[in-house]
Amino acid sequence: MVKMFPVIDLEATGENITRLRKDRGLTVRDLQNWFGFEEPQAIYKWQKGKSLPTVDNLYALGALLDVPMEEILVPCKPKLNIVSNGQQEATCCPPLFISSFFASQYNYRRIA
Repeated sequence: MVKMFPVIDLEATGENITRLRKDRGLTVRDLQNWFGFEEPQAIYKWQKGKSLPTVDNLYALGALLDVPMEEILVPCKPKLNIVSNGQQEATCCPPLFISSFFASQYNYRRIA
């Protein structure tokens, strides 16, 4: 049995980190110094959606950007599998069969 649960959209979260950083007038170097990293590669990986900050770094990033951690992370929303020109479009997440309770808790719409 495969368990289905919400996941984080890495690419959208990276774009969100970049947007929030720029909105605050911060540079990648500012974040590097905040975290005490010797090199900025980790921050670039976060912004490109290659990796996520650890929980403690996510918490610190939220403090720096003055937003809760939940506003940094972008949930992956299920997408319809649409076939056009004989090719199936890629989806962010596996299809989810979401219960009414789950849908109401996470603002997902149930697809019949």
